[in-house]
Amino acid sequence: MSLVRTHRLAGVLLAGALLLGACGQADQLQEISGQTMGTTWSAQFVVTADTDTDGLREDLEAALETVNAQMSTYREDSHLSRFNQSAAGESLELPPEFTVVLMAALELAEATDGAFDPTVGPLVNLWGFGPDGRRTEAPPEEELEAARERVGWQQLEFDMNTRRLTQPGEVYLDLSSIAKGFAADQLAEVLEGRGIDRYLVGIGGDMRIRGDKPGGAPWRIAIERPDPGARDIHTVIEPVDVAMATSGSYRNFFVDGEQEYSHTIDPHTGRPVPQDLVSVTVLHDNAKMADGLATAITALGAEAGYRFAREQGLTALLLVRDNDDVRERMTPEFAAYLPQEDD
Repeated sequence: MSLVRTHRLAGVLLAGALLLGACGQADQLQEISGQTMGTTWSAQFVVTADTDTDGLREDLEAALETVNAQMSTYREDSHLSRFNQSAAGESLELPPEFTVVLMAALELAEATDGAFDPTVGPLVNLWGFGPDGRRTEAPPEEELEAARERVGWQQLEFDMNTRRLTQPGEVYLDLSSIAKGFAADQLAEVLEGRGIDRYLVGIGGDMRIRGDKPGGAPWRIAIERPDPGARDIHTVIEPVDVAMATSGSYRNFFVDGEQEYSHTIDPHTGRPVPQDLVSVTVLHDNAKMADGLATAITALGAEAGYRFAREQGLTALLLVRDNDDVRERMTPEFAAYLPQEDD
């Protein structure tokens, strides 16, 4: 199964992060931002004198609320939580948005042989990275084995014609590694519905980019250097008409003794992935798949994840910890986005 998409190349230049309206020009840069899904969201977009922005914030927030109401593990009344709490044999009709995300998650699960698994929720919760709260030590082995028995995407029974998902028994869905990217796509759709076709929207590390800024300047995206104690830039790219997602294991983890435990769980072992692959960035046609692919590569690990990215023809950058340093491994498709030095 191929997950590759193609993207249009842009040049790269470094720039400051300050965003200003383009004084004296017909086009102006505006920004709306807020909080969602435990992180921040923003929509930066170019408007003209004819652009209708009345109620735009409300429409953007409504799109985010739809995703939360359907797919949040932190809300007991979400459609996802209702499924997780249902008894064996019960079925739930999924809303269209939930259906789109679930189908993408199942596609990734099949393509990665379960390295990406939407039923990994019991393990995420057990290791303290879900709604049950944080922990400071590894769980007992017997609890780990019990949680592993509940994981397996093949257990899911989903009828695409009726959009009904049947609970096989104690399956716990967690779509957090793909739903955030989908939410970024929804923000982009709201803007495009208003006729806005030059924008950068983002939720945490998931983004959708289209067009350019006033005056023709490209959108500049900084990829962070993996360092828990600082926020430094590793590189800057200027993607055009594409989505981007970064999955990093270097900020959300806990330490037990001398061992670090990342929030990304390998469904096969039931344990957090090793900390050698500290950051994965993927560019794709949509943020939903970019988000899921970045997580899948992280779960596969530095070697298998890189092979998967190459085999699939993905546009991916992997940052790997090498003793006290960080080295990069990128696919040829990603290398095309790096700054080109003058002869």
